[in-house]
Amino acid sequence: MTKESTLTFGTGGIRGIMGSDPGSMNESMVARVTKGLAEYLKKTGGTSVCIAYDTRNNSKKYAEVAMSVLTDAGIRVYYYSDVRPTPMLSFAIRHNSADAGIVITASHNPPEYNGYKIYGPDGGQITDTISNTISKYINSLESPDTNTVTVKQNLIECIDEIDSIYYEKVIDLSLRKEMLRQNAPYLAILYTPLHGTGSIPVRYVLNNNGFSNLVVMDEQSEPDGDFPTLKTPNPEDSSVFDLAIKKAAKYSPDIILATDPDCDRVGIMSLGKDGSYRAFTGNEIGALLSEYIISARKELGVPEKNPAIIKTIVTTDLINNIANENNIYIEETLTGFKYIGEKIGEWEKTFERDFIFGFEESCGYLAGDFVRDKDAVIASSLIAEMALFYKLKNKTLTDALTELNEKHGYYNELSISKTIDSLGSDMNCPALMDNLRSNNLYLFNEEKIEKYIDYKVSIEENHMTGEKKKIRLPKSDVLKYIFHDGSWFVVRPSGTELKIKFYICAYGLTREDSNKRFQILSKYIDIILHADC
Repeated sequence: MTKESTLTFGTGGIRGIMGSDPGSMNESMVARVTKGLAEYLKKTGGTSVCIAYDTRNNSKKYAEVAMSVLTDAGIRVYYYSDVRPTPMLSFAIRHNSADAGIVITASHNPPEYNGYKIYGPDGGQITDTISNTISKYINSLESPDTNTVTVKQNLIECIDEIDSIYYEKVIDLSLRKEMLRQNAPYLAILYTPLHGTGSIPVRYVLNNNGFSNLVVMDEQSEPDGDFPTLKTPNPEDSSVFDLAIKKAAKYSPDIILATDPDCDRVGIMSLGKDGSYRAFTGNEIGALLSEYIISARKELGVPEKNPAIIKTIVTTDLINNIANENNIYIEETLTGFKYIGEKIGEWEKTFERDFIFGFEESCGYLAGDFVRDKDAVIASSLIAEMALFYKLKNKTLTDALTELNEKHGYYNELSISKTIDSLGSDMNCPALMDNLRSNNLYLFNEEKIEKYIDYKVSIEENHMTGEKKKIRLPKSDVLKYIFHDGSWFVVRPSGTELKIKFYICAYGLTREDSNKRFQILSKYIDIILHADC
């Protein structure tokens, strides 16, 4: 959402810079969106909503506005009395059999942003069909007067007590429980919640899994919507570890964990045998966790009929090789964890697959079936368990990743956003995307394109044979180019900001080959941005 735009749902709900004008994130906008949601619920027979909010400036105020509008419309509200991670909102919806959920958050955006996410009765973010319907209600309404709407106390219920149920379920996801019981204190952990909602739940789960050798970054443990110690509270950005690295000199932790403000993403650094710390990408963490979960389930004899992992179309293909070796099915979805949650729900009804893990390249991971969005509390617990497992084998996470690469090949990957104001203010960047569709063979003239996928028209074309086939995913303004060596290049407009996003996956049998391939593919970003439209 931008100051000039109408309200739109992107890949992560509605987000915008806070301000007083109509196109900004403010109380009036929250009231209007909530009134639209209330109208949708009344039309569809919905009677209850769960609400949560993060540590950002005005998040609590916006949550109170939403609560007022909903109860004024006669809708029951289940609420948390203080900040909670987004995944705990997802859990609360399912636990309370609510008809929808709202979380006030802008995830990892800079401090001037806030946002509004709507969840369905399955605990997952609403997907395109429902968001389009709700948008029609929103855009047909005037904002309620927030001065005249107050909370109806008989329609609200505090749900703080369900925290313990959520924690119990997260702890039960641990795989090698006996290993944890005997050895958990052996792993040293430094954790920073980056001034967000993760401080209490992440510490609780790690401590109850036996990780007593846990140090929390005091400088970043208190909620603060200004995020004063950070450039941006995004665990994908290695700069969030700057303070932690300084503290690590004193404590020498084996791993450093960092969760974002609404605690649905987690980034890590791991101590190497040379004494230095290495940051891991979301793709690398996801591949490591996939390998660990698969191998642990196999070792423990966990029964499964049709085990499956879900990843997005811009997530590493290293997982494909790991899965193929272990007879694990891989399902791909569009970018956005809401599509992963949707697929889990589909399998829950059809029994077609047994979901064991889902992840995306932007540091989002999920195991278990009681949450339907990425969950950094669950992921932090599994990462700590995995790191302990390898430490007991005298291996670091870097060692484990190197073993995967030596076995399956090296994948040098990049996700980068570019502002394209010069092409106009349209969020969907039509000039650039249309130009790319018309001139992709010319722009990629030095590459041997094997497959070209246009998700906007749902067509995959094999450039070697000319064969075309329909793809089953929802339509989305995304282009993917798969090259002869298995490397690929993806372009899509951001769903939340005035940016174009590029994703590169450069494959090579050796690290050197992968790096060389990456350098070649990287040049196409500038070629595309500066092509005549």
